[in-house]
Amino acid sequence: MARSVPIRPDDDIMDADAAVRSILEANVSAKPAEGFRSYGEGVDSEGACDDGGGSGGTPDRVLLHYKDMRTYQTVEFYDRMAIKYSFDDGKYRRLMTIEEAFVELENYVDASDPDMDLPNLLHLLQTAEGIRRSNQPDWLQLVGLLHDMGKIMFLWGNADDGQDGYSSHLNCKQWALGGDTFVVGCRIPDEAVILPQYNRLNPDMNDPRYNTDHGIYEPHCGLDALKFAWGHDEYMYRMLVANGCLIPREGLDMIRYHSAYPWHDKASFRF
Repeated sequence: MARSVPIRPDDDIMDADAAVRSILEANVSAKPAEGFRSYGEGVDSEGACDDGGGSGGTPDRVLLHYKDMRTYQTVEFYDRMAIKYSFDDGKYRRLMTIEEAFVELENYVDASDPDMDLPNLLHLLQTAEGIRRSNQPDWLQLVGLLHDMGKIMFLWGNADDGQDGYSSHLNCKQWALGGDTFVVGCRIPDEAVILPQYNRLNPDMNDPRYNTDHGIYEPHCGLDALKFAWGHDEYMYRMLVANGCLIPREGLDMIRYHSAYPWHDKASFRF
């Protein structure tokens, strides 16, 4: 498990030297690289999570997160969240600077992450610093810094909608904030998602409109026509577009689809 350190040394979040020191100190883990993103089975015959740490060392909070995510992420839920978090006609929830958004994430810990329990802000700084050290362009460094910032949805969400960012990450409901996404409105591919035994819990998989390979989508409709499980990726993408962000299209796509592991890791959903 990574070691936690203060995120705001000297109470100055934008102190670059202090931020880099925090990043380097925090990026310590006893887990070997091949052990990251390793998920056990974690389910019994009734679809319940294991207790006592989960199968294969996967934390129970992670197993429960994905069980809830497969159960509640449906077409109806996506459409409802798209309306709630719409930016159409100048709608918005709150005016805030990037630094103010970072402050909101200082104590937010991603319940779906099996490898770390660090505040999400530190993860953003780690990502941006790693990209900078790889001599990537400024816009890509900015993408790394912003890619998870959409998790501030918890400011306007609640546990019933899987957007609880206030409770301890050990027992909060974040199934519509983080985690690997999948396409709703078509069959969830057992071969491409983690913990596929939870797929049967999704009510859309009993609906003939949604449980075929293409479901509601036309062949060759393109990635942008797909509805990925609602979360921080889609919200952040929509927020940036609504604000006229000048990040190039490829950067916006990275933000929108970075949690779509079945697509970019398993080559699924390539209609």
